[in-house]
Amino acid sequence: MWAHAGPERITGTVRAMVQPIEISAPEGLAEAYLAGSGGPGVLFYIDAIGLRPRIAEMVDRIASWGYVVLAPNVFYRDGTAEQLAPRADLRVPENRAAYWSTSGAMERVRAYTPERAAADAEAFVAELLERAGGGPIGTTGYCMGARLATRLAGQFPELVKAVGGWHGGGLVADGPDSPHLAIEAATAQFAFGHADHDRSMPPEAIEALGATLAVTGRPFLNEVFAGAEHGYTMADTSAFHAEATERHFTELEALLARTLR
Repeated sequence: MWAHAGPERITGTVRAMVQPIEISAPEGLAEAYLAGSGGPGVLFYIDAIGLRPRIAEMVDRIASWGYVVLAPNVFYRDGTAEQLAPRADLRVPENRAAYWSTSGAMERVRAYTPERAAADAEAFVAELLERAGGGPIGTTGYCMGARLATRLAGQFPELVKAVGGWHGGGLVADGPDSPHLAIEAATAQFAFGHADHDRSMPPEAIEALGATLAVTGRPFLNEVFAGAEHGYTMADTSAFHAEATERHFTELEALLARTLR
C-alpha cells in the first residue's frame, strides 16, 4: 500500500518498524502507517498531498524517540493512498504548481469537514490507544493536518496533552468553528511553526492565535520560521526547507518529552 511517488522519493532511511495497517473508520477502511512500540501514542495528521513515503520517513523518525506513531489516510473516502498519490516529481516547482491545480487535492481538503474529521478521530484515537496501551497522547499535523491536530485537542481535552502544528493554514477563521477556538477547551501544550509569508496564515491570524494561546497560561510556541514556505517539512516537494524542518523536529521532540514522559 505504499503510495507511489517511488522509493527514490524517500530522502533518508526508513527502518522496518514502519508498517502499513488498516483502521475500521466510519465510512470504510482507512490505510495508515504505524511505527514504534511500548511508548506513548502520537497521532500524525498528514498534509493535503496524502499518505506516501515521505510521511513514512517522518513517522519513523518520531517513533525513534520512543513513541507509537499512527498516520492515517484521512482521505480514505476518496481513494487509496496509491490512487491519490502524485505521479510527477513534486520537487520540480512546475510539477508542484500543476499538482495543486489539477490533482483535486484542495477539493478533498474542503470535503473533509470538521464533522467528518471528528467522526474519524474517534476511530483513529481508539486504534492509537490500543497500540500504545493507553494515554495520554500527542498529535502533530502538517498543512491542513495542523487544523485537525488542533481540533483533536478540543475533542479529547483530557487525553491530548501535546499538539504540534507545522506550516498550517486556516488555523484562525471567521465563525464559531474556527480551529483555534478548540484551544479554549484543551489542556494540551501547543507548538506552532508557521511558514513565512503564508497567505493561508497571515500575520493577523498568527497574532490572534498567539492571543488565544496566551490565555491558557501554558507554555507555547507560535513563531514564523524565517525563509520557510508553506510545506517546508515535505522533502519530496520543492517547498522543502532543511533548516526549518530540523527546527520543527527539535521543537516537536521537546514538546512530546515534556508532556508525555
